[in-house]
Amino acid sequence: MRILSIAFLLLLVVSFTSCIPTKRLTYLQESEIVSDSLMPIRKVNELYRLQVNDLVSVRIKALDQEKVAIFNPVGDENLNATGEERLYYDGFVVDVHGDIRVPTLGNVNILGLTVEESRLKIEKKLRDEFFREDAVLFVTVKLAGIRYTINGEIGQTGSNIVYRDQLSIMEAIANSGDITITGDRENVVIIRQYPSGQKVHHIDLTTIDAMNSPYYFVQPNDLILINPLPQKAIGTGTTGLQSLTTIITVFTALVTTVLLFTRL
Repeated sequence: MRILSIAFLLLLVVSFTSCIPTKRLTYLQESEIVSDSLMPIRKVNELYRLQVNDLVSVRIKALDQEKVAIFNPVGDENLNATGEERLYYDGFVVDVHGDIRVPTLGNVNILGLTVEESRLKIEKKLRDEFFREDAVLFVTVKLAGIRYTINGEIGQTGSNIVYRDQLSIMEAIANSGDITITGDRENVVIIRQYPSGQKVHHIDLTTIDAMNSPYYFVQPNDLILINPLPQKAIGTGTTGLQSLTTIITVFTALVTTVLLFTRL
């Protein structure tokens, strides 16, 4: 019976360590309990700098539409493709040299520039080579959506593209069906592309300070990884009820085994 008592005690300890506390499941927690608090959140969204293989959309408009039609790859009256297909055929891919090839205008190097800096560069090139300095021009340069990949303990893994200028990691997770109960919200891994290579970053989504992180906003080509909690590997249950059920099953099997051996 002493052996059974020790075994039961060990199972009880394992059950408590295997349960996932609510603190590890709640997003953006405040440091203390307050009522209707106004938190001084400073959202940090670093300007994205264009990289190789980025897809950008360039549109040029002027008073003389016929004159700028040669610069635009597809006229507004001929939109056969829609959505992502249109962006694929109609957009400009940054090549390995950092250039985009604009009709008639030729190669324009935008590697490492923001979309606003790219717009100013294209507009200056147009004024210098094709238009008068006082010509009325309207140039638009945009990223062709924010594409990211999310894997691990998430409702729906895979690559997604969002046609917006800004996307938070909370929105990206919500778009994929939320992190599972066995997913680690305290250590979400973000592998981000830089001109010099890839870098690995970490963010804790269980604290309100996550909104101040430079990695709170998703950037194009981000890889978001949700690693499993140790409780998943232990396999004794993620809730108290599941752990209790496992304990009772194991303890019953243990008692039966001991009784059979003692009666032999």
